[in-house]
Amino acid sequence: MSKAFTLSEAQTLLPVLEALLRKAQAAGARASELEMEMQELSQRIFMSGGMHVDVAQAAKRRANREKALQEARDTLTEMEEIGVQVKDLEKGLLDFPAVMDGRDVLLCWKLGEKEIGYWHTLEDGFTGRKPLDSRTDKPEKERLN
Repeated sequence: MSKAFTLSEAQTLLPVLEALLRKAQAAGARASELEMEMQELSQRIFMSGGMHVDVAQAAKRRANREKALQEARDTLTEMEEIGVQVKDLEKGLLDFPAVMDGRDVLLCWKLGEKEIGYWHTLEDGFTGRKPLDSRTDKPEKERLN
Protein backbone atom coordinates (compact mmCIF):
# COMPACT_ATOMS: atom_id res chain seq x y z
CA MET A 1 0.00 0.00 0.00
CA SER A 2 1.63 3.25 -1.11
CA LYS A 3 -0.49 5.95 0.60
CA ALA A 4 -2.32 5.58 3.89
CA PHE A 5 -4.87 8.13 5.05
CA THR A 6 -5.90 9.09 8.55
CA LEU A 7 -9.65 9.43 9.00
CA SER A 8 -9.34 13.22 9.21
CA GLU A 9 -7.31 13.38 5.97
CA ALA A 10 -9.84 11.22 4.14
CA GLN A 11 -12.74 13.21 5.58
CA THR A 12 -11.15 16.49 4.45
CA LEU A 13 -10.88 15.18 0.88
CA LEU A 14 -14.54 14.15 0.62
CA PRO A 15 -15.92 17.40 -0.90
CA VAL A 16 -13.29 17.36 -3.68
CA LEU A 17 -13.69 13.64 -4.29
CA GLU A 18 -17.47 13.88 -4.34
CA ALA A 19 -17.26 16.56 -7.03
CA LEU A 20 -14.82 14.44 -9.06
CA LEU A 21 -17.00 11.37 -8.60
CA ARG A 22 -20.09 13.20 -9.84
CA LYS A 23 -18.13 14.54 -12.80
CA ALA A 24 -16.97 11.03 -13.75
CA GLN A 25 -20.51 9.66 -13.31
CA ALA A 26 -21.97 12.38 -15.54
CA ALA A 27 -19.34 11.76 -18.23
CA GLY A 28 -19.97 8.02 -18.07
CA ALA A 29 -23.72 8.57 -18.35
CA ARG A 30 -23.23 10.83 -21.40
CA ALA A 31 -21.01 8.20 -23.02
CA SER A 32 -23.62 5.48 -22.36
CA GLU A 33 -26.40 7.64 -23.76
CA LEU A 34 -24.45 8.32 -26.94
CA GLU A 35 -23.53 4.65 -27.27
CA MET A 36 -27.23 3.71 -27.04
CA GLU A 37 -28.09 6.26 -29.73
CA MET A 38 -25.42 4.81 -32.00
CA GLN A 39 -26.68 1.26 -31.39
CA GLU A 40 -30.26 2.32 -32.13
CA LEU A 41 -29.12 3.88 -35.39
CA SER A 42 -27.28 0.70 -36.34
CA GLN A 43 -30.39 -1.34 -35.52
CA ARG A 44 -32.61 0.93 -37.66
CA ILE A 45 -30.16 0.65 -40.56
CA PHE A 46 -30.11 -3.14 -40.21
CA MET A 47 -33.90 -3.47 -39.92
CA SER A 48 -34.61 -1.24 -42.91
CA GLY A 49 -32.06 -2.96 -45.11
CA GLY A 50 -30.07 0.25 -45.34
CA MET A 51 -30.96 3.89 -45.26
CA HIS A 52 -29.52 7.34 -45.76
CA VAL A 53 -27.39 8.27 -42.74
CA ASP A 54 -26.17 11.71 -41.82
CA VAL A 55 -22.51 10.69 -41.66
CA ALA A 56 -21.41 13.98 -40.14
CA GLN A 57 -23.98 13.66 -37.34
CA ALA A 58 -22.99 10.03 -36.68
CA ALA A 59 -19.31 11.00 -36.58
CA LYS A 60 -20.12 13.84 -34.18
CA ARG A 61 -21.94 11.42 -31.84
CA ARG A 62 -18.99 9.04 -31.94
CA ALA A 63 -16.53 11.87 -31.20
CA ASN A 64 -18.71 13.14 -28.33
CA ARG A 65 -18.89 9.61 -26.89
CA GLU A 66 -15.10 9.29 -27.04
CA LYS A 67 -14.72 12.71 -25.43
CA ALA A 68 -17.08 11.73 -22.58
CA LEU A 69 -15.27 8.41 -22.07
CA GLN A 70 -11.92 10.20 -21.92
CA GLU A 71 -13.29 12.73 -19.42
CA ALA A 72 -14.48 9.88 -17.20
CA ARG A 73 -11.12 8.07 -17.49
CA ASP A 74 -9.17 11.27 -16.74
CA THR A 75 -11.31 12.02 -13.69
CA LEU A 76 -10.89 8.48 -12.35
CA THR A 77 -7.13 8.76 -12.89
CA GLU A 78 -7.11 12.04 -10.97
CA MET A 79 -8.87 10.36 -8.05
CA GLU A 80 -6.50 7.39 -8.11
CA GLU A 81 -3.49 9.76 -8.14
CA ILE A 82 -4.80 11.24 -4.88
CA GLY A 83 -4.54 7.70 -3.49
CA VAL A 84 -8.24 6.84 -3.39
CA GLN A 85 -9.60 3.60 -4.84
CA VAL A 86 -12.77 3.91 -6.91
CA LYS A 87 -14.54 0.60 -6.29
CA ASP A 88 -17.85 1.27 -8.07
CA LEU A 89 -18.34 4.40 -10.15
CA GLU A 90 -22.07 3.93 -10.65
CA LYS A 91 -22.77 3.48 -6.91
CA GLY A 92 -20.17 6.08 -5.93
CA LEU A 93 -18.13 3.74 -3.77
CA LEU A 94 -14.66 4.88 -2.65
CA ASP A 95 -12.02 3.26 -0.45
CA PHE A 96 -9.20 5.07 1.35
CA PRO A 97 -6.18 2.94 2.30
CA ALA A 98 -5.46 3.29 6.02
CA VAL A 99 -3.73 1.53 8.91
CA MET A 100 -5.61 0.26 11.95
CA ASP A 101 -3.95 -1.68 14.75
CA GLY A 102 -0.87 -2.08 12.58
CA ARG A 103 -2.65 -3.67 9.63
CA ASP A 104 -3.73 -2.35 6.26
CA VAL A 105 -7.46 -1.62 5.99
CA LEU A 106 -9.73 0.49 3.83
CA LEU A 107 -11.89 3.35 5.05
CA CYS A 108 -15.10 3.03 3.07
CA TRP A 109 -17.42 5.79 1.80
CA LYS A 110 -20.43 5.68 -0.47
CA LEU A 111 -21.95 8.65 -2.30
CA GLY A 112 -24.80 10.02 -0.22
CA GLU A 113 -23.17 9.31 3.14
CA LYS A 114 -22.41 12.49 5.11
CA GLU A 115 -19.04 11.24 6.28
CA ILE A 116 -16.77 8.24 6.32
CA GLY A 117 -18.35 5.92 8.83
CA TYR A 118 -17.11 2.46 7.86
CA TRP A 119 -14.00 0.41 7.25
CA HIS A 120 -13.21 -3.09 6.02
CA THR A 121 -10.21 -5.35 5.54
CA LEU A 122 -8.57 -5.65 2.15
CA GLU A 123 -10.13 -9.09 1.75
CA ASP A 124 -13.67 -8.40 2.99
CA GLY A 125 -14.72 -5.64 0.63
CA PHE A 126 -17.94 -3.64 0.82
CA THR A 127 -20.01 -6.53 2.19
CA GLY A 128 -17.64 -6.73 5.18
CA ARG A 129 -18.02 -3.07 6.18
CA LYS A 130 -17.84 -2.38 9.89
CA PRO A 131 -18.65 0.86 11.73
CA LEU A 132 -15.65 3.01 12.66
CA ASP A 133 -14.53 3.02 16.28
CA SER A 134 -11.86 4.69 18.41
CA ARG A 135 -9.02 2.72 16.74
CA THR A 136 -9.46 4.44 13.40
CA ASP A 137 -7.63 7.76 13.58
CA LYS A 138 -4.12 6.87 14.74
CA PRO A 139 -1.37 9.46 15.23
CA GLU A 140 0.64 10.53 12.17
CA LYS A 141 3.69 8.45 13.14
CA GLU A 142 1.67 5.23 12.87
CA ARG A 143 0.57 5.81 9.27
CA LEU A 144 2.21 4.25 6.25
CA ASN A 145 3.44 6.74 3.65
